[in-house]
Amino acid sequence: MLTSLLVGGHVLLEGAPGTAKTLLAQALAASLRLDFGRIQFTPDLMPGDVLGTNLFNFQTSGFSLVKGPIFTQVLLADEINRTPPKTQAALLQAMNERIVTIDGSDYSLGDEFMVVATQNPIEQQGTYPLPEAQLDRFLFKILIRYPERDEERAIVRRHGHRSVMPRPGDFGLEPVLDAVSLAAARACVSSITLTDALIDYIVDVVRATRSHAALEVGASTRAANMLAAASRAYAGLQGRDFVIPDDIKLLAVPALRHRIVLSPSAEIEGQGSDRIVREILDHIAAPR
Repeated sequence: MLTSLLVGGHVLLEGAPGTAKTLLAQALAASLRLDFGRIQFTPDLMPGDVLGTNLFNFQTSGFSLVKGPIFTQVLLADEINRTPPKTQAALLQAMNERIVTIDGSDYSLGDEFMVVATQNPIEQQGTYPLPEAQLDRFLFKILIRYPERDEERAIVRRHGHRSVMPRPGDFGLEPVLDAVSLAAARACVSSITLTDALIDYIVDVVRATRSHAALEVGASTRAANMLAAASRAYAGLQGRDFVIPDDIKLLAVPALRHRIVLSPSAEIEGQGSDRIVREILDHIAAPR
């Protein structure tokens, strides 16, 4: 999530209920001195409920904009797959351009705007799968799995005295980054070295998804750009001013798993997107 933040990307968290997806997003927001907003997506949510609307002001005899919850810097889109495609589409322009259009007028959301969306893969009734065009706007799709036994035991031991979800403040989280320092960190990331050989490696991995027998649709050029940017950010977080092949290998699965579409035969055989991406990484030689 920090890697995504440093390159202006958005994150999709997928996991079963009760695996702290919402808490994770709130913890990230608590460590940033940025505005935080949350939208609980429901089947009856309309685009205007997200973007806002122009209402007539009788005092001024004119229309004034009532901004929706999307006008924030870090937006938690909770259970994004529970709202109809029309409302999901309202996020497309915002995620890609940091701009929303209301009644023909454009409004900027700022460079810091980031979406952290969550979805539950278990329940199917009353859900609307995200279209590929919107999935492609997310830099990473992160799978939140159940913790190991010892980890789960530690969680129960610490928080088993209450039924409500703990707040980020309960963990002593305080803001450590503001908009100015975030902009400086992003400028630093853009200067991290990505050699031509590694650029070739990224392009070859992405192009291999388009010709793989088990895939009906491969990753886009946007995926290659995002993987390159993410690799730079991850290298910076590791204290390096250059990218190594292992950075790309580590990020390729969360960056590509939601951008490829399995063929019907691959779905019948039970092949997963993660397995196919790792297979591609194994078959394409990384530069030394």
